[in-house]
Formats: sequence, C-alpha cells, structure tokens
Amino acid sequence: MNFLKNLIKGIAIIFGLLIIILYITDTDYLIKAVRTIYLKGHTTAFLQDYKEFDNQIIKNATPQPWPNHKDYNIAKETEALNDINKSNGTVAFVIIKNDSIWFENYYDGFSEDSKSNSFSMAKSYVSGLLGKAIQEGYIKSLNQPVCDFLPTFCEGLAAKMTVGDLSSMASGTNWDEAYYSPLSITTRAYFDDDLEKVMLGLKAVEQPGGKFKYSSGDTQMLAMVIEKATGKKMYDYLTESFWKPLGSENQTLWQVDSEAHDLVKAYCCIASNAKDFARFGKLYKDHGKWKGKQILDSSFVAKSLKPRFPESPEYGYGWWLKRINDKQFFMMRGHLGQYVIVEPNDNIIIVRLGHSKGSNKQVGAFTADISTYIEEAYNMLEE
Repeated sequence: MNFLKNLIKGIAIIFGLLIIILYITDTDYLIKAVRTIYLKGHTTAFLQDYKEFDNQIIKNATPQPWPNHKDYNIAKETEALNDINKSNGTVAFVIIKNDSIWFENYYDGFSEDSKSNSFSMAKSYVSGLLGKAIQEGYIKSLNQPVCDFLPTFCEGLAAKMTVGDLSSMASGTNWDEAYYSPLSITTRAYFDDDLEKVMLGLKAVEQPGGKFKYSSGDTQMLAMVIEKATGKKMYDYLTESFWKPLGSENQTLWQVDSEAHDLVKAYCCIASNAKDFARFGKLYKDHGKWKGKQILDSSFVAKSLKPRFPESPEYGYGWWLKRINDKQFFMMRGHLGQYVIVEPNDNIIIVRLGHSKGSNKQVGAFTADISTYIEEAYNMLEE
C-alpha cells in the first residue's frame, strides 16, 4: 500500500514539474494540444476538432439553395473513386455542373449539412477579404506596406513587406510550416490562446516579395492587417462580404484563439459543408459576380488566379493553380484533403472533404489524390 501511495505521489510530482516546465519555457500550449488532439487518438488536427475550441458564429441570411441538375445523381462513383474515398476517408464528394448539383454523396455518417474543418481553404477567403478591403478603400492596393498596419514590421527587411506579399505567400519570414512537430510555430499557432503575440514574434529573414514559400503565417498576418484596416473582426467581415451575399444555406463557425483575445485562426478553421464552400469557387469562376451583382472586383479575381512568380506556377493570390492536359484548374486546398476545385471553361466545380489525403503528408505541394478526384469526376461526367 505504501509503495502504491509513493508511486502515485511520485507521478503527481513529476506531472506537476512537467506543467511548471511548460509554463517556464512558454510551451504551455502543448497542454491544450494533448487535451484536444492527442488524447483523442489523433496526431494532428482533425475534421471535427472545431468542437474543442472557441468559435465565432458566421450567420447566413436568406438561403439560396443550389438547383439540382436535370441529370442529378444519375451517375455513380467509379471503382477508382470508391477505392480512394474509402482509403482516404472521404466524407463529402460533390460535382457541380453548369451551376447545378450534378452529383453528391456523403459518407462516414456525414450529411450535406454536416460541418467539417476547412483547414487551409480558409486562406482563399482571407485573400478574397483583402480584395474586398481594397475595393472598399480600406487598403490602398496590393503594394501597401504591412508596416502601415502592424508597426512591429517596420524595421529592416520587414519594412519592405506588402499586403500582396502576404496574400501570395512571399513574406520572407521565418515561419516554419510543420504540422506534425509539437514544437513548431504552426503547432503553437493552432493551440496558443494569444495568436497575435505569436505572430508578432516573426522575423523577416529573406527579401519580401522575392519568391513563393508556403506559409500559414502569411495568411494570419494578412488577417491582422485586414482587421486593423477595416476596424472589423474577420468573422464579421466574412459574414457581410461573402457568407450572406452568396446565399449560404447554413451558418458557420470560425475558430478563434480564445474568447479573451478573439483573433480568428485565419489560415484555417472555418467549419462548414461542401455546398456552402463551393459558393466561393463559383464566385471566382464568375469573375466576382453573384447573380448578376459584382461582389468582388473582377480585376482582383483575375490577378488572384494567375501565378505571381513564373518559377512557382502553382500559386496566385490565395488560390492554387494546376494544369492537367488542356484544362486549367484553380482550387482551394486544406490539410487532410479538403478541396474546392474549379475548371471555369468546363463550368465544373468539384468538392471533396475528408479525413486524409493519403500517405503523402507533403506540405505546399500537390498530392496524387487531387489528380484522382479530378480524373474520376470527369470519368463520371463522360459516362
């Protein structure tokens, strides 16, 4: 009995010392990581982890349901699509043809209205809100210095950083995009309850505007710029600029770092569903128009969907770009394989949401699953 008591006491002491060390070393965010992710059997963020964090509600207005195509759900998944859906844990697969729902199916207990984490698809919304802020005169242009809004970045190389550099991921900062390392700034940003403090600790270590380097930190800084410029919270600005005007059928959630600091995790974490995510792809497909009304400046949309750097043809301003044979796709992309994929010439939108993008965990590059979803959707369309 004494041995057991001493053992429990020893474990309690060790645990207490560990907690103290985490606070002393400013890594106490790992406590939240363990509680919300690792103790639930995950090694990284997961589709419904929004339930474990503080969120702000993004309300919808009058819903504008997508019409069903005349050939709605006549086609069935190909064998290859069924295989990858099963192996990668797809929860939603939707094909929109000529602005009508041509095919939709949901898996693993999810439905058309189920919420799931957008992850980095949120970056496209943030870039769109930059375009809106420029359109409304809050920000002068893509060339306006970040320093005008965030004085921390007024020294040295950082003084040359522009809002356009943030949108095109060319800030030159020392952000480390490492999802599976518990000590990376990416992990800290996901779990820390004071995200602004984390971001203001970044340093410009390369010439801003020089080259593309995938960085969630750039999008987070951009959101902070937009909030400073507009005087509006990002979740409110998204609500009034896009969520309501685009006729979203469901209200959604955007994760914030904490109730106290109330800063959105701008690089990720909008919890919504496939058909409401698809609306933003349609907006860009239609050059910023929605039902005849110019919601977003067409010149900004056009610039967003072209590579900024010739040596990095895969990225524009907040959107991924991919050519397959004679087709040119642009897309929103998120961790674990969240995709809104658009081919404007064919008037096709493909949405896939799920638990995994496969064994390839490479960040900032196209993974093989994307081509499979595109190819099999077109195989279905051609049957």
